[in-house]
Amino acid sequence: MVTSWPVYEDVHKKVKSLATYLELPRFPDITEDSFFHPNILSMKYLMEANLPDDMHKWTSTVVKEAGIGEADFLTLQPGKKSVWKVKYDVLAVAVVIVVLKILFLLNDEYEWQLSDYAEKRNKKKPEGRPIFDIRKWYMVVKKAMDVEQKKLDEERVRFLWKSEQPLFYQPTRKSIVLKNKRMAKALQKQFRTLSCTEEHTEKKKPSSFQFHWTEGNSERPCFHGHSLEGILQQEGRVLITQDPQYWLGTAKLCKEKECGHLAHYEASDFSHTYQFVLSLFSFILRVQPSLIHEQVCVVEHTLFHSEIRKKRRNIQDKEAERLENLDPEQQREDLHAASDTAHAVDSAPPENPTESRGLEIDILSANSMCE
Repeated sequence: MVTSWPVYEDVHKKVKSLATYLELPRFPDITEDSFFHPNILSMKYLMEANLPDDMHKWTSTVVKEAGIGEADFLTLQPGKKSVWKVKYDVLAVAVVIVVLKILFLLNDEYEWQLSDYAEKRNKKKPEGRPIFDIRKWYMVVKKAMDVEQKKLDEERVRFLWKSEQPLFYQPTRKSIVLKNKRMAKALQKQFRTLSCTEEHTEKKKPSSFQFHWTEGNSERPCFHGHSLEGILQQEGRVLITQDPQYWLGTAKLCKEKECGHLAHYEASDFSHTYQFVLSLFSFILRVQPSLIHEQVCVVEHTLFHSEIRKKRRNIQDKEAERLENLDPEQQREDLHAASDTAHAVDSAPPENPTESRGLEIDILSANSMCE
């Protein structure tokens, strides 16, 4: 009897093993028209998370610049190890989070400054497209997520891990089993009445969306049509972000064979806004926030690979220049200290993710996205 929901990663590993065992051929190519392509899935999760439609231009550009939209990268081919690491929904969600970090930084400071500007701007000019207010979005989505989480918890408590049609091993026991089933349903109905819980007589139609946002709804307003004006500034025919800085989720990716994962996640090391965004998509996908964070780090290091190498090279050059001016004994002491510090940074997360974890980089290549 099944008594729990399977873990996403376990299912992914079992699918991999089964496909390899069956020696399945290469699956049909995942192109830009396929539902599993990051461009399509990112659009779906932008709608699900009630984020502006204008962000889709940015997600498409991130997919293109990072090279994660190619058919060879996405298409499942049993026996090819690199393709097995692709988790389509998690990858699309990670792209959305990277774009949120590019636009709003998500460091518990910059996004609220943009929110203050959007609130004042919307009050001055109520006509036309409103500017996206991330504080208002946070309050609306947080409230909706709490309601849905409560419903989910109640459904899981009441869920019966038994089939609708019981199995009868002996014909003589059929009447007893059916009688017990009727009694159980009657008791459940009485408990629902006593606890003032609504009884769902009709099954809901299957839907790939968990949240529903509508225009004019005061409780769940829709932000899809909101503008990114004020968040972006125009330079010629190109829109760029107001702040060119960006912080990385981890300074260096771990070795998966040694650590079992590519990045560490400890919620207390990150900003509250970033934690909320991870928890939102974690609820939507029913996966652990650490799995999404790991994929975000991979996308970041792929997208900003050249900037990261350049930054590290500059740091190494400055350190080498500084050591040249020291005597041999001081050089040895500094090299030992630098080695211990580097090991500590790689093995443990920094206290402030927006600084030491960050390698703040100029993202002009990512900024020059939307023409």
